[in-house]
Amino acid sequence: MALVKLQTENFRNLVTAPIGFSPGFNLIFGENGSGKTSFLEAIGYLGLGRSFRVNRHQAVASHGTDTFTVFGAMDDGLSEGIDSLGRAGGHVAHRLGLSRCLSTKETRLRVDGEGVRSLSALAKHFPVSVIDPGVFDIVAGGPGKRRQFLDWSVFHVEPSFAGHWQQCQRVISQRNQVLRNGRMEESMIRVWDEQYEVLADRVTDARRKAFARVASAFDELVEQVNASWMVGMAQDFYPGWDVSQGLTSVLRYHREQERKVGHTLYGPNRADIRLRYQGRPVAETFSRGQQKTLVILMKIAQGLVLKDLGKQATFLLDDINAELDGDHRAMLAQKLQELRCQVFMTSIERPSPKRLWPVDTGPDFKMFHVEHGELTEE
Repeated sequence: MALVKLQTENFRNLVTAPIGFSPGFNLIFGENGSGKTSFLEAIGYLGLGRSFRVNRHQAVASHGTDTFTVFGAMDDGLSEGIDSLGRAGGHVAHRLGLSRCLSTKETRLRVDGEGVRSLSALAKHFPVSVIDPGVFDIVAGGPGKRRQFLDWSVFHVEPSFAGHWQQCQRVISQRNQVLRNGRMEESMIRVWDEQYEVLADRVTDARRKAFARVASAFDELVEQVNASWMVGMAQDFYPGWDVSQGLTSVLRYHREQERKVGHTLYGPNRADIRLRYQGRPVAETFSRGQQKTLVILMKIAQGLVLKDLGKQATFLLDDINAELDGDHRAMLAQKLQELRCQVFMTSIERPSPKRLWPVDTGPDFKMFHVEHGELTEE
C-alpha cells in the first residue's frame, strides 16, 4: 500500500488542505521549523499510531485545541503497475483515519469508514519505517532500540505475534506486582511463571523466525554493496534467557535477585540483537559512519522481507542530508527504488534527483516545498 492522499486537522502547524503524494518518491524541502518533519510525523501516525519524535500526544496538537485528526487514502502502491507515462494507477484501496481527544484521552481509529479497536488494524495496511537521526541508536543504544527494530519485522511477518506479545506484557506486569509485594507467596509467583513461559516461547519463536528472514536479506545486501569492512561481522538473536533451560527454571533460580529489584529480569522483555565484529560489540569497533551504513542496510533488509511477502513498506527519511554523505544518500535512494516502495524524504536544501539516481533510471517522484506548514508541489 502507498499513501496517495493526506489530510490533517489541528496537527501542529500543518495546513488542513488535502495533499496528493506519489506512490514512489516524495522529496520535501524547506527551512528549519517550516513543517517538514511535522508532515512525516502525521504520516507516521497512520502506520504507528504515535509520533516517532515525542512520547506525548499533546505535543502534536495545535495550540489551544483539544482534538487532532489524521486521514489518509491508500492505493495499491507500485505493485499495481505503471502506466505508459510512468505513473502508478492511483486506485484508492483503503482509507485510514485516527483522531485523538486530549481531554478524554480517547483515540478513535477507522479503516474504510468502520471503527476499529486496535492500532494493528491500521499498521497492517500501512507499514511505516522511519530513518531519522535517532534511528542510528539501533547500534549504539540499549537493547530496547534493537528489540523495537526486530518487533517491527515480527509484527508484519507473523500475524499472531501482536496478540501474544500483548498477553506476555500483561503477564510480566502482573508478575512484577507480585515481585514488589513485600510478602511474596511462592505459589502465586509460580502461577504467573507458568503462564509467562508459554507466552514467552510463542513470542520467541516468532521473533526467531523473523530475525532469520531479515538476517538472510541483510547478508545478500552486504554482498551487493561495497562494504568489505563488514566481513567478520556477526548478528545473533538473544531471546532474553538461557534457552538450554526452561524459562521457569531460570526464574526460580534467580528468584531472590528478581525479588530484590522488583521486576522481571529474564524472558522476552530482555531480548536483543547482538551485533559483533570479531567477537567485540560493533558499537566499540565500527566508526560512526560505518554504524550508519549498517543501520541503513538493516532497514533496507526489513523492506526486502516485506517485499518477498507481497507487502510494500513506506519509508520516512527525515533530514538524512545531515547524517549521510552524498554517496550514502545515493546508495540508500537506489536501494529503496529497487524495493519499489514509497519514500518521503526531507531536507533543508532543494534535493537534486540527478545526484540520487542516474537520469535515465530515476523513479516516479514528486517534489514539494514547505513553508509555514503548507506543502506546495513544485
